Amino acid sequence: MSILNVEHLSHGFGDRAIFEDVSFRLLKGEHIGLVGANGEGKSTFMSIITDKLVPDEGKIEWAKNVRVGYLDQHTVLEKNQSIRDVLKGAFSFLFDMEKDMNAICDDLGSGALSDEEMAEKMEELGTIQELLLSHDFYMIDAKVEEIARAFELDELGLDRDVSELSGGQRTKVLLAKLLLEKPDILLLDEPTNYLDVQHIEWLKRYLLDYENAFILISHDIPFLNSVVNLIYHMENKRLDRYVGDYDKFQEVYAAKKSQLEAAYRRQQQEIAELEDFVARNKARVSTRNMAMSRQKKLDKMERIELTREKPKPEFRFKEARTSGKLIFETKELVIGYEEPLSRPIDLRMERGERLVLKGANGIGKTTLLKTILGKIPALSGSVELGDYLFPGYFEQEVQASSNTCIEELWEEFPSFTQYECRAALAKCGLTTKNIESQVRVLSGGEQAKLRLCKLMNRESNVLFLDEPTNHLDVDAKEALLTALRAYKGSLLLICHEPEFYEALSPRVIDCSEWSLRV
Repeated sequence: MSILNVEHLSHGFGDRAIFEDVSFRLLKGEHIGLVGANGEGKSTFMSIITDKLVPDEGKIEWAKNVRVGYLDQHTVLEKNQSIRDVLKGAFSFLFDMEKDMNAICDDLGSGALSDEEMAEKMEELGTIQELLLSHDFYMIDAKVEEIARAFELDELGLDRDVSELSGGQRTKVLLAKLLLEKPDILLLDEPTNYLDVQHIEWLKRYLLDYENAFILISHDIPFLNSVVNLIYHMENKRLDRYVGDYDKFQEVYAAKKSQLEAAYRRQQQEIAELEDFVARNKARVSTRNMAMSRQKKLDKMERIELTREKPKPEFRFKEARTSGKLIFETKELVIGYEEPLSRPIDLRMERGERLVLKGANGIGKTTLLKTILGKIPALSGSVELGDYLFPGYFEQEVQASSNTCIEELWEEFPSFTQYECRAALAKCGLTTKNIESQVRVLSGGEQAKLRLCKLMNRESNVLFLDEPTNHLDVDAKEALLTALRAYKGSLLLICHEPEFYEALSPRVIDCSEWSLRV
């Protein structure tokens, strides 16, 4: 049974086409991975099928009465809302029914209705009461508390303001709300970004047992491989279907690409031979007919076009002079904002070390990093920084500006020429269109590449990287890993992808050892 039909979809931004004549069908029970490089339009596709964007052309048709649950990587939680409020928002349609029921009861008690109107209202009241009971309306609080325990949100306090939460905690709240809604189809845009290993495993088990259909955008390859049975690959304004997991897709895609390149070479050779024959024989009376026949063949030939290769990023961090032996040392350091997040922390990092901070969301990894850098004050204890430090900092979340990419880089490096700016951005995998676009309209991965471009063009001898792989596509992750392996400075990394950080041979610090949030 078809849940969603997309026919002849075309869409673009300005003169940049994202899709051209794309068709797509989602069937019951399909577990789809939507993949492609940063900026190919995966999130745009999700926005179109959920009516957040109107396509330039095409038809989007959902089956009747299908309830869609959408986890959007850009969702913003409003200030002055508690975690409980957000979770209960999953049942907003039931609370609306309750309001209708109370209004009917007020009408019935007014004494102003005729017998016929009373009968109609009583019937409507009975229908609403049945619906509320069938949806377990009177057990909402218990359901909210149950899902909160599963995601450890109860430990944060359900009355806590959502504006105070970390990126991972917000993701968990949105996921919990989505699962409470029990939609007929899940649309998940980068759900593992900001999630810790424990909750990625929880989500993996949930999706493996999920009976309904889902569409998943993710650059986390092990996660994709474990939960999907179909891949839709987005590339050069097309959407192609592959049966199997991501590894199977890679295998088939490579074979198709190789076959196409071989066919292209054969056709180019045939075209060259035909064109040569026509050029040599069209003027002769005796061979003119044969030349015209060859020309007709050329004119009718369906030309094979190779997919234009996307620029692959190449990162290389500029290195400053060697630092002193000590990078930093904390003594009896207590971190937090109004309330402490940690027990006293004693941590030392020396020149050349590669340190990884791991642990559940919200236990203070980012807070520790910001405290070490002096961006927020310690609640107590001390941080000593070493001599001759030239730190580079990649922040987990940054508000996107209205500047274009090139303007953004120029503000950071005013001595660069326009050519140097464009070359630096292109080296990070950004196209001419990206470079001339406003930062706020770029995808999460494209924005991350811009921020990495700023970081790598400023000399450093120690890098502080807070979840740098979030939003990056496979090629960009590989390029970043290569650059970090080659970097001779020191490294402090927060990352939730073991397959990424383990390749750096780091010293791994489990932050749960000192966190008060565990």
